[in-house]
Amino acid sequence: MRAVVQRVSSASVEYEGGGAAICRGLLVLVGVSANDTAVQAAALARKIAALRVFDDERGRMDRSVRDIGGEILVVSQFTLLGECSHGNRPDFTAAARPEMAEPLYEEFVQCLRAEGIPVCTGRFRATMRVVLVNEGPVTIILELKP
Repeated sequence: MRAVVQRVSSASVEYEGGGAAICRGLLVLVGVSANDTAVQAAALARKIAALRVFDDERGRMDRSVRDIGGEILVVSQFTLLGECSHGNRPDFTAAARPEMAEPLYEEFVQCLRAEGIPVCTGRFRATMRVVLVNEGPVTIILELKP
């Protein structure tokens, strides 16, 4: 699984028929690869819940989203698995097929919620509009391989 984690002061997602928004916390764009399992989903959720990217009283990044009482907005994004080393058109063969990716995406979201963090989501396979205010800016790329 591959994730782009951004520290935000606010973030929202809109899609046909709905949307979601958070205040201070993390926007997590997540892509599921064809070889991923529930083990990677759970490990990535634990890693993100504990990721210390928020400032403490000394201005040092030493607090997690849980520590600050923040929220997480999770948006599925298979394009994170795009390979562009040959030519100019991304190759998405590394991305999991939707019927495999969706249950792992949902598992990832449930594992984050089990960490005691409020989680909002986009809609899997929908065209979405994501708006964020990146705080810092702080952007971390995480990848857990099988």
